Amino acid sequence: MKTDKSDILTLLRNSADYISGQQLCDRFGVTRTAVWKVINQLKEEGYQIESVSGRGYRLVEGPADMLSESEIASRLKTKWAGRKLYYYASTGSTNTDAKRLGEEGEPHGTVVVADIQTAGKGRRGRSWQTLSGTALSFTLLLRPDFVPDKASMITLVMALSVAEAVEEITGAATGIKWPNDIVMNRKKICGMLTEMTMTPEMDEIQYVVVGAGINVNNMSQEEFQEEVRPTATSLRIETGQQYNRACLLDKVLQRFEENYATFLETLDLSGLQERYQAHLLNMGAQVRVLDPAGEYTGMAEGIDAQGELIVVRENGERTPVYAGEVSVRGLYGYV
Repeated sequence: MKTDKSDILTLLRNSADYISGQQLCDRFGVTRTAVWKVINQLKEEGYQIESVSGRGYRLVEGPADMLSESEIASRLKTKWAGRKLYYYASTGSTNTDAKRLGEEGEPHGTVVVADIQTAGKGRRGRSWQTLSGTALSFTLLLRPDFVPDKASMITLVMALSVAEAVEEITGAATGIKWPNDIVMNRKKICGMLTEMTMTPEMDEIQYVVVGAGINVNNMSQEEFQEEVRPTATSLRIETGQQYNRACLLDKVLQRFEENYATFLETLDLSGLQERYQAHLLNMGAQVRVLDPAGEYTGMAEGIDAQGELIVVRENGERTPVYAGEVSVRGLYGYV
C-alpha cells in the first residue's frame, strides 16, 4: 500500500497526543522506513514535527501558509466538496482544468486548486495572473440534476459562501457587489466565474464549474496587475494578517455545502435571500446599469428569489437585471 502523505498529516493534525510509528505502520500497511521518509518530507516542507523515542510523532506547528495537496486534504472537513482533489503548483486556469475533468467524467464535488494561475478567467473574457503565495484560486465541479436556467444562481450561492467564510477567518466585514464580487473596504478581494456545459440535446446540464480567485496574502497594491490596481485589495492588506489559504478553502467549501443544500430545497435563493442581502453593497444605492440595449440609472432594491437585481428607475419602473446580460456600477465608482 502506498504511504499517503496527506493521510499521515491528517492523522497528526487531528491527534491531541503522540502517534507511534507502529500505529502509522499498522494503519497504512507500510514499513517504519516509509513512515520516517514521509515525516522527513513534511519537516522539509516546514512542518514542525516532534519525534520522541517510545512515544512517536506529534505535529507542533505547520507553516503559516502552505498550499499543497497534503495541506489541503488534511484541512478539509467537508462532506463531499473537495473529496476528489487536484492541486497544481501552476496552471493556466482552474476553470479550464475543471472543465477538462468534467469531460473526463470526474465526480460531483471535484475541486481544482492552483498556487499560480497564468491565465485566470473572468466575466466577459477578462483574464488575470496570480503570483505564488498570494491568492486562493480554485474551481468546484458540480453535476446538478436541475434545469439549465437555474444554474446562474450557483454563482450567488458561491458569492455568499466566500463572503461568510472570509468573515469567519478574518473577523472583518465583507460585502457583495452584485452579483458575485466580494468586497472589503470598498475594494475587490474576490471575483468568480461560473460556466455551464449542457448535453448535446441542450436540455440538460452535463456539468457546471464555479471558479473563484481570492486575494489573500498580497502585501501591496503593486502586486496586482496595473488595470485592476485601483479597485483591488487583499485580506492581508486590509487586516495586516497572513492567512492559511488551505484553511480558507475548507471554510469556503463548508459554507458552500450548507448554502447549496438550502438552494436545492427550493431551486431558488429564497432561503438565502436575507443573508445575501445583508452583504449586498448595492442595496438601497444609486447604480448605473450598463445594458447593451442602453445604459440607465436607478435605485437598487435588492435581489429577487431568482438572484436578479431589482432596480427602480427614475420613472418608478421596477426592472429585474439579469447577471449574465449587464454590469452594474456605483454612480461614483466601482461600488
